[in-house]
Amino acid sequence: MTASPDAKVAAERRTLWIVLLLNAAIAVGFFVTGLIGDSSALIANGVDNLSDTAVYALSLIALSHGRMWKTRAATASGVMLLIFAVGILIDVGRRYVQGSDPIGPTMMVMSAIAGVVNYVCLRLLQKLKQPDVNLRAATTFSFNDFISNGGILIAGALVLWLGTNWPDLLVGLATALIAIKGGIEILRDARAETKTNAETA
Repeated sequence: MTASPDAKVAAERRTLWIVLLLNAAIAVGFFVTGLIGDSSALIANGVDNLSDTAVYALSLIALSHGRMWKTRAATASGVMLLIFAVGILIDVGRRYVQGSDPIGPTMMVMSAIAGVVNYVCLRLLQKLKQPDVNLRAATTFSFNDFISNGGILIAGALVLWLGTNWPDLLVGLATALIAIKGGIEILRDARAETKTNAETA
């Protein structure tokens, strides 16, 4: 039995609210532990989750509007992801020049907690039926977060083992590159959707 449009929108709205609140909480956790642990990777993921929270808010607004508004919201999501990536690259460069002293155990504990939360978000988004361009963008964000969390866990172990900051900087750099890839994919998807909408009209 096919769900009614109203039921579909209600399910999407409920899911987006859950992932929005979870990402906001994780962003705060990343910022606090990143400052305490002097970790570029943790702060990078904090900025990432904060931008995700803004994207999910855009997605919630888009649910009440037409297809054109949804593609615009997805485009804004892609641009935000690229801006975030540039900010992380700058922070990694600053820490490379000035030096840093990340705390491995702090990185590992926070990344493990965030990994569980982001996996839950990803599964919730993947359960949505026939996601539009905006929800596909949200799923891309959650997948990127989950991969980044694994990188932080490994980097934290290497920092603890080797007593150096380069694994932390490397994950910060990798997080930025993943964000760039995700942003480009979202913009490409939004452009294709815009073209399809124009042809349909």
